[in-house]
Amino acid sequence: MNISGKSAGGRFHAAGNKPQNTWGTIKRLLAYMKKSSLLMALTVVIAVAGTFMQVISPRMLGNATTVIFEGIKQESGIDFSRLGVILLTVAALYAGVFITTFLQQRIMVLVSQKTTYSLRNELKAKMNKVTVSYFDKNLSGNLMSVAANDIDNIATNLQQSLTELISSAILVVGVLAIMITISPLLTLLACVMIPGSLIIMKLLTPSTQKNTRQYLKLQGELNGQIEESYQGFVVVKSFGGEKELLEKFYTVNEGMVQSGWRARFFGGSMMPSMSLAQNIIYVLIAVIGAVKVVGGSVTIGDMQAFLQYSSQFSNPLVKLSQIWGSVLSTIASAERVFGMLDAEEMREYGEEFPDKAGETAKVIFDHVRFSYTDEPLMKDFCLDVQEGQMVAIVGHTGAGKTTLINLLEWFYEIQGGGIRMDGVDIRNIDRQAVRQKMGMVLQDTWLFSGTIYDNIRYGNENASQEQIYAAAKAAYADDFIQKLPDGYNTVLNEEAGNISQGQRQLITIARAFVSNPEILILDEATSNVDSRTELVIQSAMKKLLKGRTSFVVAHRLSTIYDADRILVMDHGDIVETGNHKELLSKNGTYADIYHSQFAQKSA
Repeated sequence: MNISGKSAGGRFHAAGNKPQNTWGTIKRLLAYMKKSSLLMALTVVIAVAGTFMQVISPRMLGNATTVIFEGIKQESGIDFSRLGVILLTVAALYAGVFITTFLQQRIMVLVSQKTTYSLRNELKAKMNKVTVSYFDKNLSGNLMSVAANDIDNIATNLQQSLTELISSAILVVGVLAIMITISPLLTLLACVMIPGSLIIMKLLTPSTQKNTRQYLKLQGELNGQIEESYQGFVVVKSFGGEKELLEKFYTVNEGMVQSGWRARFFGGSMMPSMSLAQNIIYVLIAVIGAVKVVGGSVTIGDMQAFLQYSSQFSNPLVKLSQIWGSVLSTIASAERVFGMLDAEEMREYGEEFPDKAGETAKVIFDHVRFSYTDEPLMKDFCLDVQEGQMVAIVGHTGAGKTTLINLLEWFYEIQGGGIRMDGVDIRNIDRQAVRQKMGMVLQDTWLFSGTIYDNIRYGNENASQEQIYAAAKAAYADDFIQKLPDGYNTVLNEEAGNISQGQRQLITIARAFVSNPEILILDEATSNVDSRTELVIQSAMKKLLKGRTSFVVAHRLSTIYDADRILVMDHGDIVETGNHKELLSKNGTYADIYHSQFAQKSA
């Protein structure tokens, strides 16, 4: 659709929490990593090689200790040639461990970035498919937090934590195998760390996970509050709402502090708790091992190696407690991302709806039924609009004017009846094709950060330079554009604050001109400008309306006196229809609105 404005919409609902499914989320996240399965396999192979070198290094150092001890004990002298070979081999092994660790980190950077690359692409594509009601129900700040912060959190933790998990798992298995060959009894004692670690993680994980989810949710709410306060800072200042906004900010910020420190406290408590258990077991192994060395059942070199192995065995378990906090944070972020990816999409119809070939009307609403909630808004709405006809829509707030436009543009699904264009039910046409038939100029202009030229060309990406200039001249925008320092190449800043409201509106009208739509939708495009600019804009709009079917949502009746047909709506139904003179003579709802506006002007 050729959009020339952006209607204001409320965004005051925080995203709801979905039922949590930890293992389901992990499985789903791993499915995204399957695209990097070869890199993952290479990481495992490198991890195995690095772990093998790391595992045999303590045993070789133990052999070096034994060579020195036996040489001194037997008074035959130390065999330095043998000792030199052992030490050089250990040095080579340590160098190998460094290289494999570096390669693992390097590969995992690629894996994590490829994974989040896919997630970002899917998320962006998903946002183009979700229903408009999804944006009505969710804070834009929260959605932005998911798209930016949560995906970045997944990338960081995958890169840092997954390598540690893979290496730690392989290291535990390798060290355990070597320890058993030295002393099964001491190995059994070292294995006490496993149930101890699991108990500690079991006790601390629920609180860590709960507070992490809460922290991320509040982070999204805080982003939403900041965005709204920045966008509406003039209104906030005008009504003295700073104190109330600050109180809301402090409340959410305090919630973030509380949930944040709890998440980090419980997650951070795992490592020191497990370190305490590790040290207790280490002392017991040292005492019992010393007794076995004195008894001659274990050599001093093997005992030295075993003490190193016991540290290597318990360190991955302690690291796991530290990593687990990051894993829980990753899962919480992934749940929020998948929550957006699972949002309801715009419906795709697999059935054919009846067309009415030969219909003369351009647009027909045929017994349409619609509701936003359980309360019906349109119960049996009928309307036909002829080719080239200008239809004005008036009514009090909440009468259904915007709803009619939203249904025409297929932003919402109807619950009954049908809407046809040129005799074809719009549900039988691709959404994009339906919206390409329309152009919009709304009360609240929308221009993106970029050049004026690009903003006009947004209405038709294939427009030539001559067409862009012609559209600007037709919209009476060329004159002020040429006076700007860089003309059409002038870059508009955020919210186009470096040009006036009237100039912004003229650019959106030029955008509608260049799109050359069959159907034009106008929403009181002159209500925010001064009288002189209003005359210029109205002249441009008359040009734009000529020869086109148009729907004009009118707030000021003076702009629609020449409309071919005026619809007066109330509670989702048409209560009056006719031209300006006919409706005034009926002395009904339209006349009441007209006289109230006339009385306000007279006053």
